[in-house]
Amino acid sequence: MALLSPIERASLAERLPLWRPVTGRQAVKRGFHFIDFKQAFAFMTQVALLAERRDHHPEIYNLYNRVELILTSHDVGGLSMRDVQMAEEIDTFAPR
Repeated sequence: MALLSPIERASLAERLPLWRPVTGRQAVKRGFHFIDFKQAFAFMTQVALLAERRDHHPEIYNLYNRVELILTSHDVGGLSMRDVQMAEEIDTFAPR
């Protein structure tokens, strides 16, 4: 898997409008807010199962009813198409 080109990274705002660049890293992040810990945990479980299927594991941060995901491809040292595809699939089941 190759790193995204500068042009591909610049177009991420259109392709992944709910995700934001991580300052100082080639990574994207998105925060999520839930009613309670149980819903947050259920969402993290969905993400974990997806990550296992794709063999691509996000950085997951949780505090009670909030979850933050950071996607980057550690094996290539930055953003790759794997991250974009993972974000798009997460967006299919994530709350808006």
